[in-house]
Amino acid sequence: MSGGRKLILDDGSEFTGEGFGAERDVVCEIVFNTSMAGYQEIVSDPSYTDQGVVMSYPLIGNYGITNEDFESRIVSPAALLVRDINYDPSNFRSVSTLPDLLEENAVPGISGIDTRALVRSIRDLGSRRGFVTGADTPLEEGLSIIQSTPVPHDQVKRRSCRKKWYSRTSNPAYQVVVVDCGMKTNIVRMLNRNKCNVTVVPWCTGSEDILALAPDGVLISNGPGDPQDVPEVVRTLQGLRGRVPMFGICLGHQLLALACGAKTYRLKFGHRGGNHPVRDLKTGRIEITSQNHSYAVDEGSLAGTGLSVSHVNVLDQTVEGLICEEDRIFSVQYHPESAPGPQDSTHLFRQFTEYMKRG
Repeated sequence: MSGGRKLILDDGSEFTGEGFGAERDVVCEIVFNTSMAGYQEIVSDPSYTDQGVVMSYPLIGNYGITNEDFESRIVSPAALLVRDINYDPSNFRSVSTLPDLLEENAVPGISGIDTRALVRSIRDLGSRRGFVTGADTPLEEGLSIIQSTPVPHDQVKRRSCRKKWYSRTSNPAYQVVVVDCGMKTNIVRMLNRNKCNVTVVPWCTGSEDILALAPDGVLISNGPGDPQDVPEVVRTLQGLRGRVPMFGICLGHQLLALACGAKTYRLKFGHRGGNHPVRDLKTGRIEITSQNHSYAVDEGSLAGTGLSVSHVNVLDQTVEGLICEEDRIFSVQYHPESAPGPQDSTHLFRQFTEYMKRG
């Protein structure tokens, strides 16, 4: 266990507790997650790159770390902030503890802070930059470090694969190319379960190189950061539109919207957790979804894009899904592949195969 550590927010507020994981100082965006379980999937989700994650559920780490439940090979958050951290998990599958995993991957953590007050602060005032540091760091010094630290814009480049790779399934019916913008591996598993052979390509792969792989469909993955930071992917999707069915998830949803001429904007504190209700406008059905994003599609910018809204967030009415039947394009802001968590949205992978079946 480390000594005293604290979080300094850029508005001058401080939250002090005990350190765990790596004893390292870091500046990052501070966000919160409302999930009651799934901390291993959260810390291995590339979408959390450069973010310090506050867990609203109080007890974290109680079932340890297992080999099967990683969403990527990288522990992505810049920091983890919790009320109580467990050093002695109870789970027959556990092979390690969460504090040990963070320490091995140079990710600092703070426990013992008032996470209820911190979550309310983020909810009321919005996501802000913070500095995770030693408890004795003067406030003025911490604020100066936050101010002088540049905001990163290369998260997708850092989290995407470097070379294409393959995931095959028995008796495949479709060939799918996944554009990796910081992908969760369960996306590939879900495609394999739906009889898709998968070729994963780096974020910077051009449209003609993708078409040369003769895909039946293209999926654009989730990932970290601002969608406007990757115009290269937007140009690729513009080159693919109308030529192959496309399915976008989270960041991929935002990038498809930009490629069609829509706009995105930053949310006050984003959506993160496994309990967000979303309405399917076609069926009226409410799905309980898992989400992780800071940006949303501007509904007012959809005129003339050929896209229409397919899903909306019940809580704040933000756009949660888009569709263009003519070009066989659809996308969702949430995570239909999320595991653990709600399974309400796994049917979207079957919808993707129906688009590919139509040719």
